[in-house]
Amino acid sequence: MAQILLLGATGYVGGRLLPRLIEHGHDVRCLVRSPEKIPEREAAAGEIIRGDVLQRETILPAMQGIDTVLYLVHSMSGGGSDFEKHDRIAAQNVAECARDAGVRRIIYLGGLGSRERMQTPHLRSRHEVGDILRGSGVPVTELRAAVIVGSGSASFEMIHHLINRLPVMITPRWVNVRTQPLAIADLLSYLVATVEKQETSGRVIDIGGPEVLSYREMMLTIARVLGLRRIVIPVPVLTPRLSSYWVNLVTPIPFSLARALIESVRSETVMENDSAAELFDITPMPFEEAVRRALRKVQVFDVPTTWSSAESTPLDPHLDPSHLRVDERTVPSRAPVSTLFATVSRIGGEQGWYYANTLWRIRGFIDKQLGGVGLRRGRRHPSQLRIGDALDFWRVEEYEPDRHLLLRAEMRVWGRAWLEFRTESDGSGSRLIQTARYYPRGLFGLIYWYSIYPLHAIVFRGMARGIVRFAERR
Repeated sequence: MAQILLLGATGYVGGRLLPRLIEHGHDVRCLVRSPEKIPEREAAAGEIIRGDVLQRETILPAMQGIDTVLYLVHSMSGGGSDFEKHDRIAAQNVAECARDAGVRRIIYLGGLGSRERMQTPHLRSRHEVGDILRGSGVPVTELRAAVIVGSGSASFEMIHHLINRLPVMITPRWVNVRTQPLAIADLLSYLVATVEKQETSGRVIDIGGPEVLSYREMMLTIARVLGLRRIVIPVPVLTPRLSSYWVNLVTPIPFSLARALIESVRSETVMENDSAAELFDITPMPFEEAVRRALRKVQVFDVPTTWSSAESTPLDPHLDPSHLRVDERTVPSRAPVSTLFATVSRIGGEQGWYYANTLWRIRGFIDKQLGGVGLRRGRRHPSQLRIGDALDFWRVEEYEPDRHLLLRAEMRVWGRAWLEFRTESDGSGSRLIQTARYYPRGLFGLIYWYSIYPLHAIVFRGMARGIVRFAERR
C-alpha cells in the first residue's frame, strides 16, 4: 500500500484516478487549490490539503510521510505565453520538495512525441517537465500518452462536436498527422498499475491504443459510430489561429484551449517504445470501442469529470464592497424548499434559464464572438451540481443542497459578476432570494452595468418568477 500525494486531483484525469486509488487501498493525500471541488466521498476517504504547486511553501508540508508523488499537472488551457513558465516553476518546486522530503518516486503523466521532430510549445513543455523532475535525483516514471478518448475529454469533445455540426469540414493539413489515441479507462489502469509495480521506477513508458490513426481517420470513425456521413477536405491555408477561432465558434471549446489542442496535434504523437506491453498485463481497447463507450457515458450522464470542470478557479481579488452593483429579487412560492431548490439546480443547459432563453442564447453567441466560452459548455449533469462544475458560461462557486447556489460568471464582462440563489422556508411554502452582483472594472465597467441594467432588470425579474412558477407546477 503506497502513501501517495496526488497533484492534479481536480483535473480531468486526476478526478477519475482518485477514487480508483482509494478503491485499491492506497492512502491518498491531495494538494489542491480548491478543496471544495473534491467530491464528498473521496474527501472523506483521503486527506485534502489546500495548496498550489506554484507556491513552494505549500508543497513541502504536504509531502511529509509520502513515498510516491503522482504528478498530473499541466497548463493545457493556459492562454498566452506564460504556460511554459508556469509549468517550469511548478515542476521545479515539486522536484526540490520531493528531494528534500525523501520521496521515493515520482510518477509523471507526460505526452507522446519525438524530441527529434518539430515540437509544439505544449509538447515541448511536457518533455521539459519530465527532465526537471528527473533532475531532482528522485526516480521518475514517465508515462507518455497522446489523445485521451473519454466522456468529457477536451480532445474527444472537440472532434465529436465538429462531426456532429458540420456535414462538410474544411480542415487544416494537421488532420493527416498520426496519433495513437488511448481510452481514459486504459489510462487509469496504467496509472494504478504503475503505482503498484516498483519495476517501472526510473523508466519512460509510452502508452497508447492498439491503432495508429490520423485525425481524419478518427473523425470519420466517430461519424460512422454516430451514423453520420461526413466529408473532410484538408486545405493548406488554415493557420492554427484561424482553426482555433473556428473550433471556438462551433464547439464548446474556448479559444485558448482550442489553440493549445490544435498546436499539440500538429506534431506526430505515436509510441516509440513497447515497454508497456512488457511491464503491464493490460490490453488497450480499440479506438472505435473507446468512442462507443464514451458516447454511452455521455448519453446516461455518467461523466464524473470534464475538461470544463477541471479548469482552475482563479482566486478572487480583494473587492471593495462599496463598488459592488447589486440586483436582488425575493419571490414567495407555494412549493416546498426542496422542490424550489431542485428547480434552481436544473438551471442552464437543456433546461434553459426559465425566462428569455433567446436573450441568453444571444448573449452566449456574443460571448463566443469575443473569444469567450459561450453557452455550449452546457452542464455535466441535467439536475446534479457540485462545486467547480461549469454551467453554460458560469461556474459553480458555492453549493449547499436545498439552501444555496452561487455562480461566478466566466463570460466576457468588464469586471466580475456573480449570480446567487437562496431558498428558505416561509410558513407553509418557501421563498426564493435571487441576487446578481457585479464588480465593475474601471469607467467602462460602470458604463457596461448602467447601459444594460434596464434589460438585466427585466431578465432577472422574469427569471426569478419563472423559477418559482416552474417549481409550483412540479
